[in-house]
Amino acid sequence: MLRLEKRPSPSRFWQYATPLLAVVLTMIAGGIMFALLGKNPVEAMRTIFWDPLFNAQFASYSRPQLLVKAGPLILIAIGLSLGFRAGIWNIGAEGQYIMGAILGAGVGVAFYPAEHWVIFPLMVVAGALGGWLWAMIPALLKTKFNTNEILVSLLLVYVAQNVLASMAVGLLRNPEGGGFPGSRNLSKYPSAANLDLIPGSGMHWGVVAAFVAVIAAYVLLQRHMLGFQIKLAGQAPRAARFAGVAPSRLVVLCMGISGALAGLAGLFEVSGPAGQISIDFNVGYGFTAIIVAFLGRLNPIGILLAGLLMALTYIGGELAQFMLGLPAAAIQAFQGMLLFFLLAVDLLTNFRVRLGAKREVA
Repeated sequence: MLRLEKRPSPSRFWQYATPLLAVVLTMIAGGIMFALLGKNPVEAMRTIFWDPLFNAQFASYSRPQLLVKAGPLILIAIGLSLGFRAGIWNIGAEGQYIMGAILGAGVGVAFYPAEHWVIFPLMVVAGALGGWLWAMIPALLKTKFNTNEILVSLLLVYVAQNVLASMAVGLLRNPEGGGFPGSRNLSKYPSAANLDLIPGSGMHWGVVAAFVAVIAAYVLLQRHMLGFQIKLAGQAPRAARFAGVAPSRLVVLCMGISGALAGLAGLFEVSGPAGQISIDFNVGYGFTAIIVAFLGRLNPIGILLAGLLMALTYIGGELAQFMLGLPAAAIQAFQGMLLFFLLAVDLLTNFRVRLGAKREVA
C-alpha cells in the first residue's frame, strides 16, 4: 500500500531533481504517444532534441532559431516568475504580449516612411507600456475589488485576440496590401526593424533583453529588498504583512513588471521574426512561458535553461512535423505533458512516498 507522508521541510534535492524527472517522464510518455501514432519513438525523439543542434543538414538554420524562439519565452517567464513567487497569478501574459505588439507596431506604422534612430526606441517604450497597461486591469481590479487575477487576466487574453484581429483588418492594415489583413512588414522598414545584431546568429534586441532580464531578476531576488519581500510574501503572507509588506503595492508592482516584459516580448517579435501584425500573430508564447517559469523553478538561471529547452521542442517539433509527418496537435500535447508531469512529480518536494499502512502512535 502506497501512502504520502508530509516532509518536515521541502526537500532541496527533489526541488532541483523534479524538473529533470519531468523531462524524462515526458520523453517516455511522448514516445508512447508517437508509437501509437505509428511513428518510431526513438527517431521522433532524435528529430526533436538532437537533429536541430547536431545534424549538419539542419543545424545552420536551427541553432539561430533557438535564440529567436527562446527570447520571448525567457522574457515573459522572468516577469511571470516574480509574481508567482509572491503568490500573484498572472495567467494572461498572452494578452499582454499581444497588446505590447499592437502598441509598438502602431508607433512604427505611424512614423512610416520616416527614417530616424529614435523610432525603434519609441516602439520599445510603447510595447512595454502596452503590456503594462493591459496587466494593470487585473491588478487594479484585484486591489480595489478583490477580484480573482487568474480569471480576469485569462479572460483578457480573448479580448486582446479580438483587438488584434480588429487591428489587422482595420486601423493597422497595410494600405498597399491589396486588401489582405495585416500591417506593413516592419522588418523591411529599417527604422522599425529588429534585425539580427550579428547576421545569421538569431541574436536580436529581444534576445539581449531576455538575458538582461535574467541578470536583473537574479540580482533583484538575491540582493534587493524588493526581492526579499516578493519571496516572503509567497512563503509566509502573514509574516510579510507584519514585516511591512503592502499586498496591494506588491500586486501592482509584480503584475506591472510581468505585463511590461510580456509587452516587450511582443514588440520584439512583431518588429523582428514575425514582421507584422496579423490575425494569427500570437503563437502561444504567453501560455508556454508559464511552463518555462515552473520548469525553471521560478529561478532566473533555471528559466534561462528551461526557455532554451522549450525553444528546442518548438524547433524540433516543427522539424518532426516536416520530416516524420507528425501532426501539430501531437507536438502541442508533448509540450503540455511537460507541465503535467512537472506538477505531478513536484509532489515529491513536500511529500515522501511510503510503503505500508500508517502506524498509529499510542
